[in-house]
Amino acid sequence: MEKKRLLIVTQEMEPYTEGNDISALVAKLPKFFQDSGYELRILMPRYGTVNERRHRLHEVVRLSGMNIIVDDDDYPLIIKVASLPNSRLQVYFLDNEDFFKRKFVFEDSDGSAFDDNVDRAVFFCKGAIETVKKFGWSPDVVMCHGWMTSLIPFYLKTAYKTEPLFSQSQVVYNVYNTPHERLGAERFFQKAAINNLSLGDLEPFRDGDGLSMHNGAAAFADALIVGSAEIEPNVDYLSVAQDKPVLPFKNEDEMLQAYLEFFRTLTEAEVSQ
Repeated sequence: MEKKRLLIVTQEMEPYTEGNDISALVAKLPKFFQDSGYELRILMPRYGTVNERRHRLHEVVRLSGMNIIVDDDDYPLIIKVASLPNSRLQVYFLDNEDFFKRKFVFEDSDGSAFDDNVDRAVFFCKGAIETVKKFGWSPDVVMCHGWMTSLIPFYLKTAYKTEPLFSQSQVVYNVYNTPHERLGAERFFQKAAINNLSLGDLEPFRDGDGLSMHNGAAAFADALIVGSAEIEPNVDYLSVAQDKPVLPFKNEDEMLQAYLEFFRTLTEAEVSQ
């Protein structure tokens, strides 16, 4: 039987970033899914906090060299790769000096969110899709972790809806209890409409007069996974999902097997349609 293909796109992951639920959870997934018969690709940002020498990152020249446009500005995309410890897997890092050179992830030394976090998310999400296109690799499941990946379900269902590589992909968005998904509303609606998208296409991301990147992701994803225990079952973005499959939060002992069964249900349902 042909292996199912799983694309993991995450804003954070141990051992490259540490100290939060996303990093710890995502670190457990790759080897488990590989051992369960999946073929994987993993993408994340190359923050300035990632120690290139310790983790032995090196540039992938054949994948680098693209330019990603964010609000009419061109930013070069550099792809680097490292071997994930204790596995036969590689992690691909998306890098750009303007967005990821700083020695912090989302906030400065005073704890204030970076003004250009939205720009960084647009660059990362569009860059991730373009990188997979360069792979020439069609995923059965695209699993997105964290608010910084929230534009991927949106872009795949709009700007890239005619892209053959993703035509059969099930897009799963993992929701976490993080503050940044509601910050930078004005900038978001200025920056996030790539290619031929319009401001109207971004309406699902509105939350009253503000922003909810989780709402937008839920509107376009095929399924949701609740990654934080603190998320209430009646929050807005779970309501936005309506009749889409939702995997509730699972504790560590149940989590991996629950993910596997959830994905099997999604891909089997796709085959039967």
